[in-house]
Amino acid sequence: MNTAITPKTVSSHLRPIDRDGLMTFAEKGRNNPGNRGTNKVHTITDGQYRTVSHINKHEVVVDEPLHLFGEDTAPAPGEIVLSGLGGCLCVGITAVATWKQVKLSKLEVFLEGDIGNPAAWGAGGAEMLPEQMGFQEIRVKVLIEGDASREELDEIVQHANFFSPVANTMRNPIPFSISLMD
Repeated sequence: MNTAITPKTVSSHLRPIDRDGLMTFAEKGRNNPGNRGTNKVHTITDGQYRTVSHINKHEVVVDEPLHLFGEDTAPAPGEIVLSGLGGCLCVGITAVATWKQVKLSKLEVFLEGDIGNPAAWGAGGAEMLPEQMGFQEIRVKVLIEGDASREELDEIVQHANFFSPVANTMRNPIPFSISLMD
């Protein structure tokens, strides 16, 4: 009697998205490449630097750390921006992997951005030009695993980066306006 136990390979994958739905969405984009949506956010200040943004049925709280005169009750605005970029890249990587029929078992994005505040938000700090303010460099590292080679996974990441709406918003100048409510 053979008592040897055959080892079992256990693999788990991240919860997938609807590939058929993705393909239908992609077809709509091919048929109408000029189509645009509009994101809307309503932000209210609680006091000091703490704000609550209302987005559909969700809320996002933002604050500044103690050393910047906030209460440190939530992430800082720049951290939220990086979070949005990380989320957008993960959405894109997941979509491209789904399109290429690659099952992902791990996807993590690590983001760092160099930002300074010598202008003190324009409250009498250093005189600076707009291009000298904001993030001066952003670095992203992706930890990804799935049923594809490292080269295929890198291709998925690079493709998603190229088409990321948030990454492209950060890379490219866009019209920006601000005004008082009527």
